[in-house]
Amino acid sequence: MLPVSEPIRCLSMGISIEGLNKDYFSEGKRIRALDDVNITIPSKQIFTLLGPSGCGKTTLLRCIVGLETPDSGEITIGGEVVWSSKKGIFVPPEKRGLNMVFQTYAIWPHMNVFDNVAYPLQTRKEPKKDIIKKVEKTLRFVQLEGFENRPATKLSGGQQQRVALARALVAEPKVILFDEPLSNLDAKLREETRKELRNFLTELKITAVYVTHDRVEALALSDAIAVMKSGKIIETGSPKKIYFNSDHQFVADFIGRANLIEGKVRVVEESYAIIDSQIGTITCPKGPDTAPGSAVSICVRPEFIKVMEKDTREKRNIFRGKVDSLVFVGDAYEGDIIIGDTRLFTRIESTLDISKGNEITLFFDPDHCFVLSK
Repeated sequence: MLPVSEPIRCLSMGISIEGLNKDYFSEGKRIRALDDVNITIPSKQIFTLLGPSGCGKTTLLRCIVGLETPDSGEITIGGEVVWSSKKGIFVPPEKRGLNMVFQTYAIWPHMNVFDNVAYPLQTRKEPKKDIIKKVEKTLRFVQLEGFENRPATKLSGGQQQRVALARALVAEPKVILFDEPLSNLDAKLREETRKELRNFLTELKITAVYVTHDRVEALALSDAIAVMKSGKIIETGSPKKIYFNSDHQFVADFIGRANLIEGKVRVVEESYAIIDSQIGTITCPKGPDTAPGSAVSICVRPEFIKVMEKDTREKRNIFRGKVDSLVFVGDAYEGDIIIGDTRLFTRIESTLDISKGNEITLFFDPDHCFVLSK
């Protein structure tokens, strides 16, 4: 990233949401978009709302910014209540100190880059000299210095995304909100742009709320993730916590490819549970609900399932199966292994000599599986 001689000043604030509800009505039916949402978004973090289409994440974002009015609950930004049903408070969007980057970027096609970025300052009637200084500083920060006079329509998708980011930053907001801003980019450009965006936001130390349905994007960008389903927050945690040790079956399955194995706890020994499962006996770290006799789901990520080529000292979590499908994807094979009546999805080293129909032995470390809440 280019050095910034004069950092952009943004007064970062945290967000608190309590008991937020929002209903829509369609064809005489009530649709619960937000269902008693309670969440705290710390200041100076990139906080992602992740979930499938229709789960309520964009509605929640629009309630924070003030573009949607909830039915009940309270929203506080930086200690100031900006919306409350009980207290009768509604602070309009333009007075909340927020800015938003939309999925379509909302770049003005008839304006050049400078005027697009300057627009928020011009509407506030700031002095022309101050506008020039702030726009130049912001464009330098997003690495678009020298593009001031370029027509917006002549920019690449990644450059347009950076113009939208610059326009959101130039007014020095307390919080910046993103509604799936990378979804219109191709895969390679999306990967490059999310790295840039992560660097920009980390350097700014600004509170950012990011909405996406893309699990890779959420894992790569976020300091914390809240997974949503049917208007509810299902689970909140760091990317590593959500991916490696989620508490809920829906979250584990949504955040990445997961092998979910049903079983029943036979016994609990110190920090591990011994579980009788569909594929045999599994040793796994015990969870909060792993009492003897309880039914559980065990999650094992494909990348932790290894092929054993020779004898090993390992005595736990070793299973014999048959290769049902195998696809070469460059750095590995991706395949389905059948063990009894259970199908496990695995990633196998591309250097191994394995073909469809082979009998193979699989192993996964007890510390690389986890028990999920039903």
